[in-house]
Amino acid sequence: MNPIIAPYIMFLFFWPLSSAMYFHVAEKEEKCLIEDLPSETLVTGRYKIQKWDLKEHDFLPSAPGLGMVVTVTAPNGEVLLSKLYGPDGKFTFTSHSPGEHTICLQSNSTNLIAFVSNKLRIHFDIQSGENPLDFHIINAKDKVKEVTYGLEHLRGEINHIIKQQEYQREREEHYRGKSEETNNNVLWWAIIQTAILTSVGIWQIKHFKDFLIAKKVV
Repeated sequence: MNPIIAPYIMFLFFWPLSSAMYFHVAEKEEKCLIEDLPSETLVTGRYKIQKWDLKEHDFLPSAPGLGMVVTVTAPNGEVLLSKLYGPDGKFTFTSHSPGEHTICLQSNSTNLIAFVSNKLRIHFDIQSGENPLDFHIINAKDKVKEVTYGLEHLRGEINHIIKQQEYQREREEHYRGKSEETNNNVLWWAIIQTAILTSVGIWQIKHFKDFLIAKKVV
C-alpha cells in the first residue's frame, strides 16, 4: 500500500469507533438522542441489543425475540423514519432541514410475556456524511479497492466537514443577528427609561414649583 495513503486508511478505519457507545435501558423503555445536523445529510445508525441473563450474570451476546423500533423526528416535527428492526440492525435517513433531529430507540419484544424490568444493553453507533465507513469493504483483500474506497470515503468526509462548517457559519450568523437585535432592544429600552425618568423629574420639579408659588412661599 502507498505509505502516504496508508495513514489516511488507518484513520478512516479507527475514527468511527470513537463515536460508538452503549447504554442500559429496561425492556420496552424508550431512549432518545439528539443529533444537530445540517440539511441534506445522510445519517447511518447501527445498533445491537444484548439482554441481561440472570443465570450467567452477564449480558448475552444476542437477544432473540427482541426487536427495535427506530423513530427519527425532524426539528419541525416531521417523522423521517419509523420502522421495526431486529435485535441487530442498521438504519439510514437523510435530513431535509437543519437543526436538532431526535432519534428514539425502543425495544419491542416478540415474546408473549415481556418484563419491563428486564435490563438491556444497547450498543449504538451513528455516522453522518455521504459515505459512511463499511468495515466489510475496508477489510477487503483487494488493496486497490481498499485504497479506492478509502479515498472515496475521505472525499465524502471532506464534503461532510465543509457542509458542517457552512451549517455552523449559518448558525453563527443567526445567533449574531439575534444578539445584535437583543443589544439594540436593550439600548432602546435604556433610552426610553432615561427619557421617562427625565420627563417625570421635570414634571415633578415644575409641579413642586407651582405648588410653592400657589402657597406664596416663593
